[in-house]
Amino acid sequence: MSVEAPGDNLPPAPAITVTGLSKRFGDKLVVDGLDMAVPRGSIYGFLGPNGSGKTTTIRMMCGLLTPDAGSGQCLGFDIRTEALKIKEQVGYMTQKFSLYEDLSIRENLDFIARMYQVPGRRERVEAALADLGLSDRKNQLAGTLSGGWKQRMALAACLLHDPKLLLLDEPTAGVDPKARREFWDEIRRLSARGVTVLVSTHYMDEAAQCDFIAYIAYGKKLIDGPAAEIPAMIGLHTWRVDGPDLAKLEVELKDTNGVEQVARFGAVLHVSGTDGPVLEAIAKSHVARGTHHWQEKKAELEEAFIFLMAGAKDNFVAPEARKS
Repeated sequence: MSVEAPGDNLPPAPAITVTGLSKRFGDKLVVDGLDMAVPRGSIYGFLGPNGSGKTTTIRMMCGLLTPDAGSGQCLGFDIRTEALKIKEQVGYMTQKFSLYEDLSIRENLDFIARMYQVPGRRERVEAALADLGLSDRKNQLAGTLSGGWKQRMALAACLLHDPKLLLLDEPTAGVDPKARREFWDEIRRLSARGVTVLVSTHYMDEAAQCDFIAYIAYGKKLIDGPAAEIPAMIGLHTWRVDGPDLAKLEVELKDTNGVEQVARFGAVLHVSGTDGPVLEAIAKSHVARGTHHWQEKKAELEEAFIFLMAGAKDNFVAPEARKS
């Protein structure tokens, strides 16, 4: 008869836990009292408009930027006092391509491997080339690569030292859909191997790839949780509406009590609110007119994002302008 040690059935400790993180640049509070826990091996998306503090938040969580207030641990190390130990285990892929365009793919990776003092450097570079499908192009100059191939090369460079944590800042900006899908297939493979991935984005298709989402607007965390559960956590209900003269209907619905959001998606409207029965009654009253087709649908991340952003206050707007 075997006896389990205490804690054998406990879930693994989070990769990152932070409390009260805040950061100012000048007189602007860019991150305001953020608390968060990131499960180990998860893909965690930080979703919000440009300038909302996503990248600053991620950099503080990983010891790359010192917070003005707050505390936390990343990969078991203190983000304030053990930042160097964290950096050794982090791969950081920036939005802007930052490798050497006048070197070949292989030369770039070899240079990065030298910088990190990677053991068995030559073998590790060849393995990285093979893993990311770059072997046939290894002698091609980086400056001649398309956006998708540059992205693969940048990811290969991030992974040379086998990081436990990967930071992706707007990783697929300017990349075609096929390359974007292949990139996310690779990220999923890394996550399955236990690598924790933090993604800063304002693209909904990228957000949908994440296991967890944190909505951040103007320095504040609005909500976070499993991506599939976010709309339900808000309590958002949505109806899909199609038919003639949607512009006129949109104006009418925006003035209807119980309708909290009307968003146009091509040739349809998504009509949302937090009071399900009231919204259903509105839908039935319009169905009775016989002019438009109404169908209840599950609220998704994009409706949730628009709903949350509508109530967010821009911390870069002067106080007197907010009152107007």
